[in-house]
Amino acid sequence: MRRFALIVAVAGAVLAPATPAFAHAGDIPGATAYRTSVTAVSAPGVSVRAVEAGARLELSNETGHSVEVLGYAGEPYLDVRPDGTWQNVNSPAAYINETANGDTPVPATADVTAPPSWRKLSDSTTVRWHDQRTQWLNPSVPPQAVADPSRSHRLRDWSVPLRVQTTAYEVRGTLDWEPPPVAWLWWAGAALAGLAAAALAHRWPRSVRAVALVAGLAPLAYGVMSLLDGATPSPVLFLAGLMALAAVYRHPPFYLALTGAVVALFAGFNETRVFFAAVVPTTGPGWAVRLAVVLALGLGAGLALTGLLRMRAAVPARTPEPTPAAKQTLVS
Repeated sequence: MRRFALIVAVAGAVLAPATPAFAHAGDIPGATAYRTSVTAVSAPGVSVRAVEAGARLELSNETGHSVEVLGYAGEPYLDVRPDGTWQNVNSPAAYINETANGDTPVPATADVTAPPSWRKLSDSTTVRWHDQRTQWLNPSVPPQAVADPSRSHRLRDWSVPLRVQTTAYEVRGTLDWEPPPVAWLWWAGAALAGLAAAALAHRWPRSVRAVALVAGLAPLAYGVMSLLDGATPSPVLFLAGLMALAAVYRHPPFYLALTGAVVALFAGFNETRVFFAAVVPTTGPGWAVRLAVVLALGLGAGLALTGLLRMRAAVPARTPEPTPAAKQTLVS
């Protein structure tokens, strides 16, 4: 129990990072073909990265001065100050950027020529916001990708203007279309992992500990990679991982079957969208995320099957009732 409590405490520490300001509630794509990358930030003391599969930009201000993000007409939009982050409610960007698609109506009161009216968002000096300058907004697939879907295509270079005191700076980046991964290979990998896990557990029963360890680490790694990219992963990912890690120490058949099913379903099958799109809302390379899902799906299924087989083997065989002739013989 002490070991399990330690695991829960570590997970809690991971799940409680410093929270940046959010200019809008926003929406995060599960997976996408469009990769938004930041290539340069000309303002010293300012760091910017693309998060949530490129759905938003995240700016951190360590200059000790006010850093303004300018809107689509060059008007003040966000102001990241030493005492927190503020938003100009007179900027049309404050409404356009409420969703990634920019489909929120702009009220008549929003006027780029009006003096800024600042509303405080939070005390944080880090802010995240949607920015249409970094996105592909056309619902159609880019013509380059239609013509050649087998390779990546640079769609455009983009820039977002900044202002520190009276000096103009900018964030520069690129927008690319990425071809999808070969989904069937990842499905095949999950099937092989499941068969291998079940075979190992049958041939060497003690190998269940190693299988449960890897099956537990896979969803935890996926969850942490999502957190580092700014997304909020489902708590079930962490619950599944902790259940599998607990099975390393104690694994009665029913618990093994239950844990394997939870890991395979919620940390594996529910996340298989990552097999079909190149860009996912996690940090790190896409193959690492897909591998985590493959291991969760395959090893979880292998643990579930092992638990079911052990439950079946533990049921005592029923002794057949003697026939009437046999009963008569016994009496005689």
